[in-house]
Amino acid sequence: MELIKIGDAAVSEQKVVETTPVSSPEEEPKAEKKSTSTKKAKSRGQSLAIKDLQLTKKDSEEELDLFKNNIYIVFVECETPGNIGFLARTMANFGLKNLVLINPPTLTQEAYYQATHGKYIVESALIYPTLDDFYKSKRIDFKVASTGVAGGSYKLSRIPLRPEQLGESINVNNKIAILFGREGNGLTNNEIESCDLCVSIPTDPTYPILNISHAAAIIFYELFKNKHEFPVEGLEGSTSLEKDYIIQDMSDLINSLDIPEHKKKNGLKTFKNIINRAFITGREAHTFKGILRRLKNKLE
Repeated sequence: MELIKIGDAAVSEQKVVETTPVSSPEEEPKAEKKSTSTKKAKSRGQSLAIKDLQLTKKDSEEELDLFKNNIYIVFVECETPGNIGFLARTMANFGLKNLVLINPPTLTQEAYYQATHGKYIVESALIYPTLDDFYKSKRIDFKVASTGVAGGSYKLSRIPLRPEQLGESINVNNKIAILFGREGNGLTNNEIESCDLCVSIPTDPTYPILNISHAAAIIFYELFKNKHEFPVEGLEGSTSLEKDYIIQDMSDLINSLDIPEHKKKNGLKTFKNIINRAFITGREAHTFKGILRRLKNKLE
């Protein structure tokens, strides 16, 4: 007796009790053709799926390169070499490589020792005497200040984003600088005001200030998990120059109004905050600039 495999039982029974008339010779080629078409369609579907997977992988790799190359971590006037090493180690954990040191202390062996596997980041760190020198050298499009002292509605320069909001919104197609301040005093008001926005980590008010490497780890994690690529044409983020044009046009409009000087200053600062937190695209910036120019011409 011939044994029947379990997986074949239903098929064998179906053939035994089948009562459908046998197909005519004319119908057999049609059935064969249909079967062939089905196989081709299935094959095409598999090819498209493989192509989509390859594109996704390529986009992911390109995005990771942008993330590594376009984000600069800036440590302003660090007081101890060890903290430079700790920061470099944290950067290595999240794939960041561009460390910038503004007027740092002498890089002693401690900096390299504390960096452990991030030693290469300390060795390739860029050193500048001032922030302005760095901004001009690298043509930074977007500047983010980190602060442990967030402000409310009356401290316009210190209205912060949380790290997760920054991570969700940031556009790695642009050159971005993230600033960390001195261990004792952080960033000055002027340094914060020169940035496009600030990021702050919610902490217990009884001890709100985090060690720099701890704060950096939280921010870097949110950036790393929310990396974005914008492959669609027209969604590229606006450059610093495009934003400067918009802000200058708005400044001219505000200055043409008959209102007190302090209200003009606060109005412009509020507008800058809105523009920077919105992460507008280049196309949006161009459109907005055109509208502001028309308003200026209308008033004149």
